[in-house]
Amino acid sequence: MGQLRFEYKISLTYSFIPNSLFLTGGNSTTFTILNQCDYTVWPGLLSGAGTSQLSTTGFVLEKGQSNPITIPPGWSGRIWGRTYCSHDATGRFTCATADCGSGTVECNGKGAVPPATLAEFTLNGANGLDFYDVSLVDGYNVPMLITPQDGTGGGNCTTTGCATDLNSECPSELRVAASDGNEKSVACKSACEAFGDAQYCCSGEYGSPNTCGPSSYSQFFKSSCPQAYSYAYDDGTSTFTCTAANYLITFCPLSDR
Repeated sequence: MGQLRFEYKISLTYSFIPNSLFLTGGNSTTFTILNQCDYTVWPGLLSGAGTSQLSTTGFVLEKGQSNPITIPPGWSGRIWGRTYCSHDATGRFTCATADCGSGTVECNGKGAVPPATLAEFTLNGANGLDFYDVSLVDGYNVPMLITPQDGTGGGNCTTTGCATDLNSECPSELRVAASDGNEKSVACKSACEAFGDAQYCCSGEYGSPNTCGPSSYSQFFKSSCPQAYSYAYDDGTSTFTCTAANYLITFCPLSDR
């Protein structure tokens, strides 16, 4: 349910961009992915349908490490961080949060299993703008910020995301506990994922902006991270634009302060 819900949200977010206005030319973009967490993060990357595949779809970042990735013009897709990962006795790679299910460090075209904090991009979109956001529609597992760099002035080029550790504040009914029996929360589900109710998933009779509004659960995410997507129809305060920028994507941006 949660994964299907995310796919619906993605198509909604960018449905206002006419296909005729997408640009395929232009220069490549650099995404620098930085881990400032006190723990290891394994970023995952997934290209959208009809979009060029990237040179990597998953790798490891130890504390303090960064990795620049060259992104082709016109790319759209998402980036997330997997946590508490390891290889089992058979060599299969799995993660306690945001696992992509590939069995390897590379995600190989597979997306994040909720809950997962998601950075979403459409580059060179309408009027040459990059569209980007950080989404908590599929829940939350790690703090994340997107910071545009070297933009040419078009769009608002705003830093956005969720720098707060929501795992420690997550409502008990949404918490994902550590697999080792520790009661520590390692991720926070969305209400859609936790309960599967149409009113939380903005589906069925609730499948429009007029019938699906914020819930007490989405407001928990929104009050802590006001610029992040908290539910499907949260476009007005959660989608940002920039022109010809590179982007710094930081996990745990406040952990060193």
